[in-house]
Amino acid sequence: MQNNKNFIRQAHVKQKIFNRSNKVASEEWIFQYFYLNLHVICGLAHHCTNHIITNPKRNAQPLGMEKIRIKDIAERAGVSVGTVDRVLHNRPNVSAPAREKVEKALKEMEYQPNVYASALAYNKTYVFYALIPQHESEAYWEEIEQGVQKAIEVRRDFNINVKIMYYERFNNNSFIDCYTQCLASNPNGIIIVPQDIETTKQFTDILHEQQIPFVMLDSYMPDLKPLSFFGQDSFCSGYFAAKMLMLIASNEKEIMLFKQMKDGKVTSKQQVNREVGFRHYMHDHFPQIKITELCVPFKGTRSEYDAILKEFFEQHPDTHHCITLNSKAHIVGEFLLRNNMRDIQIMGYDMVAKNAECLRQGSMSFIIAQHGYQQGYSCVDTLFKAIVLKKKVQPVNYMPIELLTKENVDFYRRTQL
Repeated sequence: MQNNKNFIRQAHVKQKIFNRSNKVASEEWIFQYFYLNLHVICGLAHHCTNHIITNPKRNAQPLGMEKIRIKDIAERAGVSVGTVDRVLHNRPNVSAPAREKVEKALKEMEYQPNVYASALAYNKTYVFYALIPQHESEAYWEEIEQGVQKAIEVRRDFNINVKIMYYERFNNNSFIDCYTQCLASNPNGIIIVPQDIETTKQFTDILHEQQIPFVMLDSYMPDLKPLSFFGQDSFCSGYFAAKMLMLIASNEKEIMLFKQMKDGKVTSKQQVNREVGFRHYMHDHFPQIKITELCVPFKGTRSEYDAILKEFFEQHPDTHHCITLNSKAHIVGEFLLRNNMRDIQIMGYDMVAKNAECLRQGSMSFIIAQHGYQQGYSCVDTLFKAIVLKKKVQPVNYMPIELLTKENVDFYRRTQL
C-alpha cells in the first residue's frame, strides 16, 4: 500500500503544476491532461489488483468449500484408502469398528459425496415407463406429458429415457396388456396412473417382487406402497371447490353437477374423491341447496351435448350455477356462450385453453388448476433421484389448489422447473 500512496502523491504534484499554468490550454496540454488522469486510474487498478491477489487473507477459501479427498478421510479415520472406498460405496468386507471410524470421520469432516459426478461416471442408460390413460388433445394429461418431456431434457446427461404407454380408461384388459408389455421391457422405474385398486394391485405386487420402484400419479393408493405420489388431495380439492362456489351461489335453491360417465362411472377415482369432499361441504354448510346431477356420455358429440343441455336448462329455469369436477367444463361453457345464456355459469378444473377462454368470456366462474406440468416433471425427477442418485424422496407430494378467475387467468403461469 506504501507504493500506492507514493504513486498517488506524484500524480497530485503533477496535477498542481498543471493547474498553476495560466496559459490557454493548447491541444497538446489537453491531451497531456487526459493522459495523466488515465495513467493515474490504470496505475491504481494495477496496484489494487496485485494487492487482492497477493493478500492471503482475501484469497482464502472457506473451509467448507475445500475438496475432501478419500485420502484425507482415511488419514482422519486411521484406516486404509480401500476401506474408505468400500464404506462410501456400501461394499462388504469392512469390519464394524473400521466402518464406525470412517462414518465418524465423514461426519466430523462434513463430507458430502458428489452423487452427480458418480452417476455420470457410471454412464448407464435408465429406462422409465409412464402408464397413463388415452386422452384427447388439450387435456390435463397432455400437460403432464409436457412435464415428463421437460424432465428428460433436463436430465439428458444421465441417459434417462421415458416411454409413455396408453391404456383405455375403465378397461382392465387394456391396463393389463399395457403393464405386461412394460414388464417385458425390464424397466428401471415406472410412473402409474392407477386403474381400479384390484387390477392395479396385481401390477404393483409384481413390481414389489421384482424390486422395481414406482411412482403414483393423479390417484393415491397408499396400501399399494408406492415410492412416491404426486397429485392433489382430492377430498380437500372438492371441499374447497364447494366453498368457492358458494361465495357466488349461496342464495340459489339448486345447482347442477355436470358429470361425464362411462359404464355408469365417472372417468377417474380422483373425481370420485372430489365429489365426496364437495358434498361433505354442501351437507355441512348449505344443506338447503339441491344438487341436481346431469350425466352425459364420456365420448359424446357436440350436438348430443347441446341437446342434453338445452333440455336440462328448459326444465330447470332457476338453475344459474353449475360445477364439474373434471377438465370438461368448457362443454357447458361453450354451449352457454353459443346460446347467449349470460345468467348461467359453470365452475371446473384444469387450465386448458378452452376452459381459459370460457373464463375470459364469462361463462365460467372459476377454474381450479392442479399443475399437471409440475406433476409430470416431478414424477420423472423423483425416479431419477431415487434410482440414479440413490437419494431418499418425499413419499407424498400434494399439489397446490390454485383458484383462477377472469381477472387473474392471464397472469397464470404453470410451474417451470
